[in-house]
Amino acid sequence: MSKYSKFLSVLACGAVVTSLAVGPTEAKVEGDTITLGAPLSFTGKYATAGKHTKNGYDLAIAKINEAGGVKSGGKTYKLAVQYYDDESTSARTAQLVERLVKQDGIQFLLGPYGSGPTAAMAPVVEQLQVPMVEGNGASRSIFNKGYKYTFAVLSTSEQYLAETLTLAAEWAKSNGRDPASLTVALAMENDPFSQDIRAGLLDDAKKYGMKVIIDDKLPPELNDMSATLTKVKALKPDILAVSGHSKGATLVIRQYSEMQVNVPILSMTHCDSADIAKNFGDKAEYALCGAQWDPNMAYKDSLFGSARDYANTFKKTYDYDAPYQSAESSAAVQVYVDAFQRAKSLSAKDVRDALADTKMQTFYGNIDFDETGKNTAKPMVLLQVQGGKYIPVAPSKFAAAKAIIPIPTWDKR
Repeated sequence: MSKYSKFLSVLACGAVVTSLAVGPTEAKVEGDTITLGAPLSFTGKYATAGKHTKNGYDLAIAKINEAGGVKSGGKTYKLAVQYYDDESTSARTAQLVERLVKQDGIQFLLGPYGSGPTAAMAPVVEQLQVPMVEGNGASRSIFNKGYKYTFAVLSTSEQYLAETLTLAAEWAKSNGRDPASLTVALAMENDPFSQDIRAGLLDDAKKYGMKVIIDDKLPPELNDMSATLTKVKALKPDILAVSGHSKGATLVIRQYSEMQVNVPILSMTHCDSADIAKNFGDKAEYALCGAQWDPNMAYKDSLFGSARDYANTFKKTYDYDAPYQSAESSAAVQVYVDAFQRAKSLSAKDVRDALADTKMQTFYGNIDFDETGKNTAKPMVLLQVQGGKYIPVAPSKFAAAKAIIPIPTWDKR
């Protein structure tokens, strides 16, 4: 077991099980330790991504503590984190926030996994006036309600697959084809995150004059999309875009390959965190993946080093490639550390004010929050599975290779 893994195995049990009597604006500090809190999906449909989120939090905390901890107000503190399982249920997430703050005395919260749980958590942290830094709730609807205590390091959901239609338009033009002649099929989970992606794609399709010929909602269990794929085979759209978190990405590759569906462009969310390249091999080739982060991006910081350095550390610690959910979760912890060090005190309000003034670069990307709590300084990236690897193909300034379009038909693979 690595030195990181030994430390993280302690964190996994819950960093602190006792609490002090604290006032509404005091941080939970026991001795030399600041405890953060997070409701996370250890069970339920978001369990895979919940694991990635936790691993990102834990790795950053381990590295920060190993590097000497957090300096604030002339003192040095270690970090710890208290977790509870929200069971992939938004209502449970909101209940656990109350427990963390009112019973456990925790004043600094890390976000859950998913837009639904994050949307449920945001009004509670606003009411309790404790800050949340999150990296896994991208729904734009979270940021149009005037919240002052929620900060997101990631790009918001309407941007997730936006590069797909831009890339498709570029491909059409390079082949002497009008982008307006392209047709689009959408298959989106009926949750806030995926429906925001749908809204963004509808806006982009309208911008390019593309026609949306299939617009389906995936069943909540995410166990069958054969009805949508049957329509795709019949109507032959140029682009199929899918959003259903890790389970949805697994579902589309499995059924798309079983049914031998041919489509020039297949784009989806979460296919890297579902590790479709490893789990499906050649069947996953050429799929496009909307991603918040990639190890080839040119970002770096003093804690992890470069994006590639982070990926190497993560792989050494957990024995799998770092998904962007883990990267953005680590970055959320780094943002807290920066705010702790700049804040006037370790009160929830002072730390919240310091968070609002954040301007920094991490290995994950640049962080600069606008007045709504959104990070306005980092773009999305579009990856394509090529040769079993996830290769950045868009936007062009981050591309490591050219996108392979159209996808070869199954009889020519």
